[in-house]
Amino acid sequence: MSSHTEQTVSDNDREIAEFTALGTESRIAEIDEKWPRIAELLDRRQLSGILLRRHENIAWATAGAVEARVAIPSETAVTSLLLLRDGRKYYLAPNNEAARLADEEFAGLGYEPVIASWYENDLNAVRRIVSDGAIGTDSTAEGLISINLAPLRTPLTAGEIARLHWLAQHTADATITALTELKPGMTEFEMSAAVAAPLIAQGILPTVLLMAADNRIYKYKHAVSRGAVLDRYGMLNLCARKWGLAVSITRFVHFGPPPQQLVDAFAACAVVNARLLHASRAGATASELFTVAKEAYRDTGFAGEEELHHQGGPIGYIEREWVATPAGNQTLTASEALAWNPSIRGAKVEDTALLQNGSIDVLTKTPSLPEMQIAIEGVIYPAANVLIR
Repeated sequence: MSSHTEQTVSDNDREIAEFTALGTESRIAEIDEKWPRIAELLDRRQLSGILLRRHENIAWATAGAVEARVAIPSETAVTSLLLLRDGRKYYLAPNNEAARLADEEFAGLGYEPVIASWYENDLNAVRRIVSDGAIGTDSTAEGLISINLAPLRTPLTAGEIARLHWLAQHTADATITALTELKPGMTEFEMSAAVAAPLIAQGILPTVLLMAADNRIYKYKHAVSRGAVLDRYGMLNLCARKWGLAVSITRFVHFGPPPQQLVDAFAACAVVNARLLHASRAGATASELFTVAKEAYRDTGFAGEEELHHQGGPIGYIEREWVATPAGNQTLTASEALAWNPSIRGAKVEDTALLQNGSIDVLTKTPSLPEMQIAIEGVIYPAANVLIR
């Protein structure tokens, strides 16, 4: 390994240690901070315990320590957590996964392993531990009570905010590099590889890769890569995940001057995005935020665009914890990550931002790329513009 490579690895290790609070003590403190939320749920629902199988909840409950994903698209893990009302904590694992989970995932977290044959149903282990009493679960299981843990995942802790900052900036940096290296003749698949490779090299998992070229951007709201060849207009639209947390970002490049229609659409999207961010405060409901977007589209001359695609919403342990809808009753808390994504006829503004202490901080800023700034009541909200080359 060259001295330059050694320095890069060392710098990266220091960044993680400083900005993401990944030490065991920090993780234990965050786990303990979250326990009252779980305990309150158990008391309110009169449960003896809860079985967590879904990736987002396992990551949340373990402060991002446990990555039990084998099949990337799978919603459930190769292990599950059993959290009991009396404070005992178990992880249930098949024998073929036990060694890795013990060495690399649960070491130092205070969980007791329950190992069974790889072909045994983990519900058998649950019933051996809890012979009677109601058990909740975040998945579907016979005899267990389905529980939605999404409301427990906010407000964000200090450790989660630190990890989000690190993830957002590294994802934004990879996006900048990929965008500036795009060139006519590249396929959408090559565009996906250009942004995914540097993320994967840092242990960041791309979970959404919507790379599109030219007319496909205008035609489709979710332009899943299909191999079209870039000519004049390219889009990098991605979500990326690490420690269970997700961030979202979209950036565009245009070779030669873009048409005025597109310029106007981006300007309007920036206004809609700014108004959504300005309205994103603790207590704001999904329906109220949908109305903000609807009125912003109308005021910018694009009435009805909110009917053509969702506008985004909070992001956290899944790519959207919820989206704003006309009848939505979900409510923002004091500390949440946000990913609004207003779009108009080929244009879109999408970043990950943090709501904290009543103010907004855009985490996926890309200051080396063109930027629009929208002022609302003296507050400036940045929005990425098209890179023209």
